[in-house]
Amino acid sequence: MPASSILDRVRRRLRAAQGQEDCDLVLRNVRYLDVFSCTFVRGDVAITDGVIVGLEPGLRAKRELDGKGAHVVPGFIDAHVHLESSLLVPSSFQRAVLPRGTTSAICDPHELANVQGVPGIRYFLDAASRMNADGFSPGLDLRVMLSSCVPATTFETNGAGTLDATALAPLLDAPKALGLAEVMNVPGVLSGDPLVLDKIAAFDGRPLDGHAPLVSGNALSAYACAGITSCHESSELGEAAEKLRKGIAVWIREGSVAKDLDALVPLLTLATSTSIGFCTDDRNPLDIAREGHIDYLVRSAIGKGVAPEVAFRAASWSVARHYGLAGPARNGLRVGAVAPGYRADLLVLDDVATCSIRDVLVAGSLVREIELPREKTEAPPNTIRASIPETKDLEGPSGMVHVIGVREGRILTDRHVLRSDAPGVRRLSVLERHGHGSKPANGYVLGFGELRGAIASSVGHDSHNLCVVGDATSDMRVALAALQKTGGGFCVVRDGNVLAQLALPLGGLMSLEEPETIARTLEELHAASRSIGCALPEPFLQLAFLSLPVIPSLKLTDRGLMDVDAFRLIDVRAA
Repeated sequence: MPASSILDRVRRRLRAAQGQEDCDLVLRNVRYLDVFSCTFVRGDVAITDGVIVGLEPGLRAKRELDGKGAHVVPGFIDAHVHLESSLLVPSSFQRAVLPRGTTSAICDPHELANVQGVPGIRYFLDAASRMNADGFSPGLDLRVMLSSCVPATTFETNGAGTLDATALAPLLDAPKALGLAEVMNVPGVLSGDPLVLDKIAAFDGRPLDGHAPLVSGNALSAYACAGITSCHESSELGEAAEKLRKGIAVWIREGSVAKDLDALVPLLTLATSTSIGFCTDDRNPLDIAREGHIDYLVRSAIGKGVAPEVAFRAASWSVARHYGLAGPARNGLRVGAVAPGYRADLLVLDDVATCSIRDVLVAGSLVREIELPREKTEAPPNTIRASIPETKDLEGPSGMVHVIGVREGRILTDRHVLRSDAPGVRRLSVLERHGHGSKPANGYVLGFGELRGAIASSVGHDSHNLCVVGDATSDMRVALAALQKTGGGFCVVRDGNVLAQLALPLGGLMSLEEPETIARTLEELHAASRSIGCALPEPFLQLAFLSLPVIPSLKLTDRGLMDVDAFRLIDVRAA
């Protein structure tokens, strides 16, 4: 923005704050949250050029809204999210979450980056700039953490190859680039892997996100010494408490699969709230429509006894402060507080206890009065380049085998040794889909119930190879072929027939449809999965995490069965 324009806006704000000219908008008769003292205060909130300019009564405005005693809190900030897991392109994601009170989000595009490489990251940087180029535009403030682990490990095959520090460094100058995204290669950090340390060094002075499930003791201390200051992977109370003690901020996650709020919410108090925030990580549009986004986490935390002031602070200022967005921000605006000089991202609440939202303002504009843009995306190329295997290629070994045990609502897995034909044990295959012509890796899984048919997904974190679970290799093959035809997505098959399907043609990860349409299709997919005996309420994302080799304990990648604890591939056959 030209210096003259910046100066003009500063002058307008100075005059409006002193009552020398009318503000654009004043919210009168409200109780706003002072995040600095963590108390609600009576006052008026005056706004000019999308920025809060005063809190004292008496300022004139071109437009006034009587809050009638309503509470006003800062807009919510999602501390860590993969937009790809919402299945929505960025403009659709914005339309889904802004009315729910999420006005900022810290995203990691490593899903699309694993498929497309640097162009996948640039796609999100460009989309973030279009939504809110200068901070004053009334759109979602999307910040992009540059993906640190493409691929996550050397035990899987992605489409992008390896993104090293040299590939990432030029992206740091992008207006919406924030820091280095979740460093999942914990062994690489601890062993001083030069490729990992080069990335950490390249991002010196920038936020460094962590990914350290169940890491503790000396290993956690060493991980923190690398400069990593946050983690969203805590699933146990003691684990999260240790991270806080060692200066690592804890983002409490409640996604569509990984649900950690119940376990971690006792840790959220007034004393800890400056180092705790909320994130969704991976949350699909059906759950956003039914339950909410960050508002759901806030509502749940308050319902479990967290003081509202503390929950609202954690959902806004604490995250903004951690990432340097509470000021001074790179674009001259601060977010995360109801205070002069901060961007007017505000929620007007009818009831704080239930987080009942009356109105959402983003950059001083009422969301209900904004016509949010719809992204014009041309039909993307089909990125599914796999050859569909024969049924015999989907058969794993028989007899005593290592079996992955699914934990409902968790991305951690158990390990079992069972007969391949034991009750509840089902076939699991992962097919490399990026054009290398590999045969599928085959294994076994327990926890999908008495499934009769097949469920398949092209969302397979983090390299996004094709994943399919089933009892009959013939149905599994039909499901893989269906994904290949549509360019990726989810599908349910029974007796050779596709019962339900959602196409995700953008990288095999995202749909070009509207959020409401995707939500309806997901309902059809869930109904179809139940009809074939699936016991999991969210089988598609649960399936997607079964190939993620950085989350304990057993996972299946396109290269074989991964013992994450030992960090090596093992034989499916059990001795």
